[in-house]
Amino acid sequence: MKISEILKHLNTFEKNKFLGVIDQIISEKPKNYKKVDKILREVDGPIKNADNLSVEKVFELVEEEYEKLIKEEFKYATNQLDIIVDILIRDGNSLMSREWLLNLYNKEIKLIKSRANDLETRIDSDEDDGRSKDYYIYKSCIWTAYFNDEENNQDKKVTDDEQSILNTLTKALDLSHEEVKLINYSVIPIKKLDIDELISYLVKVGIIFYSKKNYQVYVPDEIIRVLRRLRGKEVPTKIYKRVLKTLKVSQINRVARKHGIPYNLSRQEKQKQIVSEGIKFSSLLINGIHKSGTTKTDKKKEIIDIIEKGLNISEYIKGASLEDKVANFIDYFNQKEEDENISIAIHGYDRLLKDLNREISKFGKQIRAEFEFEDKEEITAENLLMHSLKPQDVLYILSEAQVKEFCESQNISTRGNEIVNILDSYRDVQNLYLENYIHISNRDVNALRGNQIEIKESEIGNQYEILTKLIFEEMNLNVAEELRSKINTSRDKIDIILKVSESDLIIVECKTKKDRKFSTYSSASRQVKAYKNLVEKAGFNAVKTFIVAPTFSEDFINECGLDYELNLSLITSEALLDMYRAFKKSDLKEFPYKILLRDVLIDSDRVVKSILK
Repeated sequence: MKISEILKHLNTFEKNKFLGVIDQIISEKPKNYKKVDKILREVDGPIKNADNLSVEKVFELVEEEYEKLIKEEFKYATNQLDIIVDILIRDGNSLMSREWLLNLYNKEIKLIKSRANDLETRIDSDEDDGRSKDYYIYKSCIWTAYFNDEENNQDKKVTDDEQSILNTLTKALDLSHEEVKLINYSVIPIKKLDIDELISYLVKVGIIFYSKKNYQVYVPDEIIRVLRRLRGKEVPTKIYKRVLKTLKVSQINRVARKHGIPYNLSRQEKQKQIVSEGIKFSSLLINGIHKSGTTKTDKKKEIIDIIEKGLNISEYIKGASLEDKVANFIDYFNQKEEDENISIAIHGYDRLLKDLNREISKFGKQIRAEFEFEDKEEITAENLLMHSLKPQDVLYILSEAQVKEFCESQNISTRGNEIVNILDSYRDVQNLYLENYIHISNRDVNALRGNQIEIKESEIGNQYEILTKLIFEEMNLNVAEELRSKINTSRDKIDIILKVSESDLIIVECKTKKDRKFSTYSSASRQVKAYKNLVEKAGFNAVKTFIVAPTFSEDFINECGLDYELNLSLITSEALLDMYRAFKKSDLKEFPYKILLRDVLIDSDRVVKSILK
C-alpha cells in the first residue's frame, strides 16, 4: 500500500510521528525544498494540514533525506533495527497484526542465535573450507570495533569510522548481508526486546504506522523501497527467486559452493539458502553464476539469455557493458514493482485465485508459507494487492508441474509462456477499464498501455464519459440515455443525465485533464449554464449539476462555491471511484444521491462512512 492509502486507515494521532519526522526534514531545507514549499503553500500551512496525496508527494521529494535519517539509526547496534527491518521488507510483510510481527520477530531471533552459533563453531574449527578464514578476519575486526570502547570506560558501540572500514572489508571479502549479520550477532549479544517497545521505536523514527484500534502494522511501499536499499536488497525477494528459477543447475551449484551451502541439498533448498544468505543480486549475476575465467563478453551473453529466454522479457534492456546491463536489468524490475499495473482486472484476479485454490492441492497453505501470512489472512485479490502482491507474483511461486497442470485443467494453451497465457485468459476488459479510471481521467496513455489498454488519445474523453456513466448505472441510479438524446442539440451536448424523479434531473459533465487539476471555471460555468437552460426548456428541473474531473484547483473550488445560481458540485475521479466501491460493499439497493447535494467539493470519506455505517 502507498502512503496515501495507509493514511486513510489512521487517525490524526497515529499519523503525527511520521509527519513530525517529515516536518523535521523540511525544516532543514532539503534538496527539493522549493517544490515541497509549493505543495505546502497550496494546502495553506504545515504538512499536518496536507491531504493524504500531498503528504505522499512531499515524501517522494524528501526521500533522499529520509533515507539518510534512517541510515543513522542503523548505527546503533543494540536497537536491532537490522533484524526487524529484514522482517518488514520481506514480500507480504508490509501489512500485519501486532501478534504476527511478534511471532516473526521471535522466530527470527531464535534462527539468528542458532545460525550465529553454527557459524562461530565453523570459524573456530581447524577445517579450512575456503571461507572460514574470511569469517575469522571479519569477526576479529567487529570484535575490536565493538569492545575497544571499554578500555576508555565508554559504552560499547561501532563508530562511523569503524563501520566505514568494516563496509570496505565486507566488500573485499565478498561477504553476503546474512553472513555479516550472523558474524555481528556472534559478537554483539542479542537481547530480545518487548514488542510494544519495538513498535513504539519504529513509529517514532517514521518507519511504520501503527493502528492501536486494530493492532495493525503498516509499512508503505515507498518506505519499503528505502529500507531495501539500506539493507543492500537490490530487488524484492520474489524477483530474486524468479530469476533463480531460470538458472541452470551448474550456475546454482557455483553460487552455493562459493557461500558454503551444502552440495547435497536439492536445487530448491539451495535456491532458498541463496536468498536467505542475502547475496547481492548484482554480484550473483556479474560473478556468482559464471565459470572461473569466463570473459565479460560471454558473461553478458549469459545475462541476455536469462532475460530473453529464461524470463521471456520482450522489452530491450540497454547496457553496453556487463555492469550496465545488470544495473539496467535491476532498474527494469524495480520500475515494474513501482508500477501499479497488475495486468488483469481485480475481478479477474479473484477468479484466478479461486480457480487456483480449487485446482491446486494446498494452494492456500503454499501461498501463506511463501509470503509468511497469518492463517486468518484471506487469500483474495484485494488483500494480496494490499500486500503489494500481483497475479504474476502468485503464479511464479508455483512449480512448472503445477503451472502445466493448472493450464490443462482450465483449457489454457501451454505453447509459449504459460504464465502469460494464464494472465491473458483472466483479463476482463470492462473491469480492467474501470480499474484504470484514474489513468483515463488523467489522459495517461503510457500508464494505460502498461496496463494492456491500447487506446488513442482522441478516444480518451469519450471512454471517460462511458465509464462514468457505467459507475452511476452500477450504483443503481437512473441514467436517462433516451431523454439525454432528446434534450441534446447539435451545439449543446450534455454528457450524462440522472433522472431522480418525474420532473427532477441531475446534469453530469465529465472533464479529463493531462495536468490533473481542472482550473478553467469561466468556460465550465458557461457550458453548465447552457445545459441547465436546455433542461429547463425541455420542461424539467435541474436540481444539481456535477462536474467529474481528476482534481480541481483551489481557485476553481472557491469560484464554484461563490456561484449561487448554478448549484454546482465537484467530484474527483478518485472520490467517485471510492464511493462506487463502498456502495458495492454496502447492503444498499440504490446509492443515496441526496448525500451528494450539500458540498461544493464532495468529501468521499464522509460519504463512504455514511453508506457503510
